[in-house]
Amino acid sequence: MPPRRPTIFLARSALALGLCAMVPAPVSAAEAPAVPVPPPLPPERPSELKPAQPVEQKPAPTSEAAKPTPPVRPAELTPPTKDAAPEAQKPEIPTPPPTPPERPPELSGEAALALKVAPPDDTACRARLKRLGVAFEPLPPIAEGQCTAPLPLKVTKLADDIALPGGATLTCQVAESFARWATEVQVVAERTLKHPLTGLELGGTYVCRGQNHDVDAKLSDHAFAAAVDVMGFSFAGRASIPVKAMPAGTEDAEFLASVRGKACGFFRTVLGPGSNAAHANHFHFDERERNAGHRLCE
Repeated sequence: MPPRRPTIFLARSALALGLCAMVPAPVSAAEAPAVPVPPPLPPERPSELKPAQPVEQKPAPTSEAAKPTPPVRPAELTPPTKDAAPEAQKPEIPTPPPTPPERPPELSGEAALALKVAPPDDTACRARLKRLGVAFEPLPPIAEGQCTAPLPLKVTKLADDIALPGGATLTCQVAESFARWATEVQVVAERTLKHPLTGLELGGTYVCRGQNHDVDAKLSDHAFAAAVDVMGFSFAGRASIPVKAMPAGTEDAEFLASVRGKACGFFRTVLGPGSNAAHANHFHFDERERNAGHRLCE
C-alpha cells in the first residue's frame, strides 16, 4: 500500500489557509468612522422632572431701623395691670368703719358663765352594763370646780360576782371598758393560775387632782371619773397577787403581763410598773382621747 503522509500534510495545510481567510483584515486609520468634536449635548430634561429651586433667603436687616415692627396687640387680649383699675371702681371705706354687731345677751357676762352643755345620753351604755352582769347605781352629778362628771355611776360588782370593795365611781363608758376587761382577766386567771378571780383591789377612781398628784399639772382623768387604778387581784383558793415588778418566769409575772396586755384593747391609756415611778405599784387605765386616735400602752 502506498504511504498516506503527503495526503495528510496537504489536508492540514488547506485547513490552515481556510482559517486565515476567515479572520477579518485590520481596519486602517483612514477607514475608521469619524467622531465629532466636541461631542453632542444630551437632550434637555423635561421641566416637570426638574427639582424645585430653593427659596432665596433674604438677608437679615443690619440695623435697628430696618427691623419690622410687630403688629399692635388687640385691646381685648391685653391683660389688665394692677394699677389699671380706675379709682372709681374701688369700694369706699366708710369713716369711721362700722362696729361689729353686739353679742347676744345670753352669750355675755354672767349669762355666758351660766350656760350648761347637756350631758350625753348614756341609756344604751347602761343597758349594756346590765347585760354584762355589772351591779351599779347612778350618782348625783359631780362638780368641784373644774372636776366634773355629769352622769357618774357607782359600780359595786362585775360579772362572775367579781367584787369591788368600796365600789368605783366611773362614767358609764369607762365602767363598760372596765367590766369587759375583767371578763378577760377571769379567763387568764383560770388558764394560768387554775383559780377563779373573785375581786379587784382598787386604788382610786374619781379623785379631783392633777396628773401624778402634781398640783401644778393638768387635771388627771380621775378628775372626770374616767380613770381607774388597780392595786391587786384576789382569787378563790389562792393568795392574792399585788401589782408590782415580779421575778421573770414566775406564774404571777406571767399573769400580770397578760392582763396588762389585755387592757390595751379596752383603754386608751395603760400604765404600770416600769412606766414611771408614780405607777410602780398599780395599773392605771383611762379613756383619754389623743390626736389621730393614738393610744399609750406602756
